[in-house]
This record gives sequence, structure tokens and C-alpha cells, in this order.
Amino acid sequence: MKITSIKIRKLLIDEKLKAIVSVTFDDEFALHDIKIIQNLDKLFVAMPSRKTVEGKFVDIAHPITSEFRNELQTAIINEYNIALTQNGNQ
Repeated sequence: MKITSIKIRKLLIDEKLKAIVSVTFDDEFALHDIKIIQNLDKLFVAMPSRKTVEGKFVDIAHPITSEFRNELQTAIINEYNIALTQNGNQ
């Protein structure tokens, strides 16, 4: 499966939540509401999730392998950094 498009839907500069992203795979499948979150000194990617009745958040969709998770996270954060540069915020 190839990542064919990454779109930064919403860019938030001075928040813990930095961006909301959509990713398209193989020009055939889109995944929306991926979040880029600032945690201390590191950015990480959070998959779309829902809150259970117990109050826990569980992913609705997520990578199965750590290799693909790393590939996806790297691509998303790279696109986020490009968006920051284009908006003059880096």
C-alpha cells in the first residue's frame, strides 16, 4: 500500500494539537481525522479514535505493523513541516 496524498486539513500553531490530517492510499482509500500532537519535545501522530463508554479512547483505524506506522508517521510529520514552512511558521 502506497501513500499517495497527505493533506493538512487544519493547522494549529499554539496548541498541543498541531494539525488534523487526511491521508489517501493507492488513490483509492482515504483516512481522515489523523492528529499531530505535541508531547513535551516530540511530535507524534494519533490515529482516528472514538471514546468508549468506559472513557478510554480506541483507534478506529490504525497501521498493523510498526514498519508501516513509522513510514506513515514520518510522511505525515514531513508534510506538516512543509506546511509550517509554507505558512511562515517555522
